[in-house]
Amino acid sequence: MEQYSRGDVLLASVALDDRAPPKVRPVVVIGTDVPGRILICPVSSRPPFDAPCLPLALDDFAAGGLEMFGESYVMTSRVLTIRNAAVAGKKGRLSPESLAEISAHVPVVSPAGSQPGQKRPGRQTR
Repeated sequence: MEQYSRGDVLLASVALDDRAPPKVRPVVVIGTDVPGRILICPVSSRPPFDAPCLPLALDDFAAGGLEMFGESYVMTSRVLTIRNAAVAGKKGRLSPESLAEISAHVPVVSPAGSQPGQKRPGRQTR
């Protein structure tokens, strides 16, 4: 089983909301949970109209990248937990600066669970 680290950009099967079926899309790894699971923020080609996001461009990558014609958007308010098995591939790794900016906009997440008084991120196990 492959191990993933904070800052990896992967392709994984995720749904952006409860109304949409899952599809393979880019995601940014923001942490690890229990073994075999990772915490991610999905990436969309369009900014959401009702939630915070950050632009993601090719120069945000330290290695690899996405095939994009313009900016994409990291959905920083949508933290999901997925199984490593949901990952279809690895596309690259963000620069430390880009990862720090994304991390500053993501709700506080601890690797193995919530700290007292903190909200646990949403879960997705498909």
